[in-house]
Amino acid sequence: MKRVLVRRPGSFDRLELVEQADPVPGPGEVLVETAAVGVNLADCVVRMGLYPSATQYVGWPITPGFEFSGTVLANGPGAGRFQPGQRVFGVVRFGAYATHVVAAEDQLVAVPDNLTMEQAGAAFVPSLTAWFALVFQGGAQPGHKVLVHSAAGGVGSTAAQMALALGCEVVGVVGSPEKVAFVQALGVTRVIDRSQGGFAERARAFAPGGYDIVLDANGYQTLRDSYALLAAMGRLVIYGAHTMLTRGSGRRNWLRLAYTFLRTPRFDPLRLTNENKNVLAFNLSYLFERKDSLIPAVPALVGWLERGQIRFPHVDSYPLSRVGEAHRALQSGRTVGRLVLVPDSP
Repeated sequence: MKRVLVRRPGSFDRLELVEQADPVPGPGEVLVETAAVGVNLADCVVRMGLYPSATQYVGWPITPGFEFSGTVLANGPGAGRFQPGQRVFGVVRFGAYATHVVAAEDQLVAVPDNLTMEQAGAAFVPSLTAWFALVFQGGAQPGHKVLVHSAAGGVGSTAAQMALALGCEVVGVVGSPEKVAFVQALGVTRVIDRSQGGFAERARAFAPGGYDIVLDANGYQTLRDSYALLAAMGRLVIYGAHTMLTRGSGRRNWLRLAYTFLRTPRFDPLRLTNENKNVLAFNLSYLFERKDSLIPAVPALVGWLERGQIRFPHVDSYPLSRVGEAHRALQSGRTVGRLVLVPDSP
């Protein structure tokens, strides 16, 4: 098998493709030959050595990657829900950047017939993240007003569609003009281009009484405004801090990290109490032992995917050997939709 290995933190050149023996599935595990592997901003953070759970659970060297699609090759003892040759997609806690992946059986799902393997390879993490933010923590209900930042990205575009499927009123925020049409094509009629300035005033005009849910993975640049836009009993759900990353550079910028950390708002519990507002946050990589909180999402996610209520209209594929180019593209901030890694041609 071939696997991407990061021996120590750094830039795009740290992503090394190596040859290793095929993994062997243990009890309750399944061996999958991957067809597509999703590329997420979290993978870039792992590569740079800034993802705490990567250090806690794996350390160096590490193979990034949380999600994949592929074909079942073999079952370990006690596993038998999927048969060899069956198409599956799933999630692991790191290690997906490889031609072969071993995953727990209950972390795999059969690929719906209406999805390509490339779409399925990029479906699990954004769908699960969006569900956890919107439904589990956000408590989304029909009629709720929902503001989704980074609405052209993997999680944002999925969350926007999910909120529409739940009967919510959705406003999407994007970072550049070329992303507006992409989000509108998903069914979101109200889209704000943050690069034009004054996004908070325009967002307020769409919801004068405030938003019931705001999903924000940007970090310091928008968090303060996101909180201010909440209605009474509204929920700000945070699942990342992407503005801490330097666009176009694969290296850690300690000055930028310190600057953004100091500018990140602190939420006073007394103010939260007086204003009847909620701030929640999560990191799915720490929740693999809390599958009871995540498993209920799977039937809903599969249903939305099968009915086409969550679509992936744009997926860019990169050969596994060009993983550095995929990371560079994602960190540029210019991508829309999803990126996947696929096996190199023989």
